[in-house]
Amino acid sequence: MATEVTIADLAEARNHGAYVLDVREPDEYAEGHVPGAVLIPLGSLQERIDEVEDGSRVFVICRSGARSLKGADILEANGIDCVSVAGGTLGWIDAGHDVEK
Repeated sequence: MATEVTIADLAEARNHGAYVLDVREPDEYAEGHVPGAVLIPLGSLQERIDEVEDGSRVFVICRSGARSLKGADILEANGIDCVSVAGGTLGWIDAGHDVEK
């Protein structure tokens, strides 16, 4: 099972150019997402795995943390270094971080 990191871990990693993968649906993403996050909905992640930037740790995020765990499991199964962000985008917003819309 995928490793989870905190919102604070994600914020720190973003300061160093971390790759953030949002696995929510397009309408959820449009409502607000972590700045710079790449959207690949969970349902199409397996067939779009080649679009995921490999080479540095991938931070997988969703709304609250459940789908990101599934997404991280898919990435791990494909040999990609990744972690799931506990608390998801709602946690990101609750912590007072900026969002893009």
